[in-house]
Amino acid sequence: MMKTFSASCHCQAVKIEFDATLPLVVDDCNCSICLKTGNLYVILPKSQFRLLTDEQHLSVYRFNTGVAQHTFCKHCGVKPFYTPRSNPDGISVNARCIDGELPEMNIVPFDGQNWEQHAHTLAHKSKD
Repeated sequence: MMKTFSASCHCQAVKIEFDATLPLVVDDCNCSICLKTGNLYVILPKSQFRLLTDEQHLSVYRFNTGVAQHTFCKHCGVKPFYTPRSNPDGISVNARCIDGELPEMNIVPFDGQNWEQHAHTLAHKSKD
C-alpha cells in the first residue's frame, strides 16, 4: 500500500512530499559524496515526488559527469533530495529528512565507489 511521507531540510525552507510503500527500500551508498554526507536514499519515479516550496530556496551542486543534480537548501545546507546519475528520470529522497519518526526501512548497501559496475541495479527504481 502506498503511503505519503513529508520531508524537509533542517530549517524547513525546503519541504517535500513523496509516495512510497513500506518498508521503505533505502540505499546506503558509499560513493564519495554519500559517504561524507551520510545520506540514505529512496529512489522514486518523479510522479511520486512533490516539491512544496519555491525553488528559490534551492542550490544545485554537480560534479564529475554533471548528470546528478545534488539539491541543497541554500539556507541550512541539508540535501533532502537530488536527481541521481543512476536514475536521471527519477528523484532520490534522503530518508533521514523524513519528518517525525522514521518509518520501517530496509537499508540496502550500494557500492557507489564502483558505480560503473553497479549502477544498473538501481535503474528500475525510477520507473512507474
